[in-house]
Amino acid sequence: MDRPEFYRFHQGDRVLPFEAAEYDARLAGLRKIMNDTGVEACVFTSMHNIAYYSGFLYCAFGRPYGLVVTASESVTISAGIDAAQPWRRCHGDNITYTDWARNNYWRAILSVTGPGKVIGYEGDHMTLVQKALLDEFLKPASSHDIAPATMRQRMHKSPAEIALIRHGAQVADVGGYAIRDAIKEGVREIDVAMAGRDAMELEIAKRFPHAEYRDTWVWFQSGINTDGAHNPVTARKLKRGDILSLNTFPMISGYYTALERTLFVGEVDEASLKLWEANVAAHEYGMSLLKPGASCAQVTEQINAFFAERDLLQYRTFGYGHSFGVLSHYYGREAGLELREDIDTVLEPGMVISMEPMLTIAEGNPGAGGYREHDILVITEDGNENITGYPYGPDFNVVG
Repeated sequence: MDRPEFYRFHQGDRVLPFEAAEYDARLAGLRKIMNDTGVEACVFTSMHNIAYYSGFLYCAFGRPYGLVVTASESVTISAGIDAAQPWRRCHGDNITYTDWARNNYWRAILSVTGPGKVIGYEGDHMTLVQKALLDEFLKPASSHDIAPATMRQRMHKSPAEIALIRHGAQVADVGGYAIRDAIKEGVREIDVAMAGRDAMELEIAKRFPHAEYRDTWVWFQSGINTDGAHNPVTARKLKRGDILSLNTFPMISGYYTALERTLFVGEVDEASLKLWEANVAAHEYGMSLLKPGASCAQVTEQINAFFAERDLLQYRTFGYGHSFGVLSHYYGREAGLELREDIDTVLEPGMVISMEPMLTIAEGNPGAGGYREHDILVITEDGNENITGYPYGPDFNVVG
């Protein structure tokens, strides 16, 4: 039997998160970057850039995937195990590589790029092993790290992206209300988390009946488990007076959104209430600072000063917010748009960013626990629009 190194297997109807014009516009922006830097072909390997430029979100399971973009072509490279699903979910062409010989993946890529070209690659994603194979098979005239420029492109959202993100924020609210309804003394964290996740997945399916459904999740923490922002769910049972942290994360076609709130079971003591109200005040102050012309570092320093005036800055553990788009808890990061001291990016209309101050008080101290609020804001021409709807603060979130 003559076994091919790669082939095209295209069947079924194509279904994408956005219209073809959206992907064409993104590719046009990429090709301008390529032209400005002298890159003749980009070889993308990350989930976020492949999804951003083609719509296809891969599941690696130990296999490499790719997207090759030249001046005239855009071709996803996928493993045979996925059959035609990558083609149905991508904009442009698709090549399937086979397992019959090692490195057929790179032979498929070479069939698009040709040898000896100036190659763009993602320095923050490609491993040393794969970079060596790129050099061996493609024999580039030179290679250029395209990742920083593509990150800057992704930070500016199109109207279609903002519309999808707005849906995501509304779905996150649905999960938040489901979690609030599930909170009772004696209930386990995992039971509450599942209620929020199920509600969001059903809502996504209602809003997007032709999408693929995966990766929506909830972090719901109680008591000592609230000390970190990304602590996993456990089987700890809720007790009266517990501090709680609600974190809902719907995933829609690779796009991540979030809702995060502090709550208490039944009652809140005086020390905890004081800390909670201080963090809410910082949250509101921070949201007021998010407007065109403000830099991430400036916003951060202003919130730092707010906490320092209240002798609370030492309890802050991380930055105050980040960008939204094609990312999740295990892929993607638009590090150039984070509210940290070392980020000088200036906010511009069309950017989408969170405000999420958090204070952590160690066990054994009055008000022990982690306090966190999180809203998503779209930067507009003269300020911002908050697209998160679930209420924050003690009036609504002392539950059970």
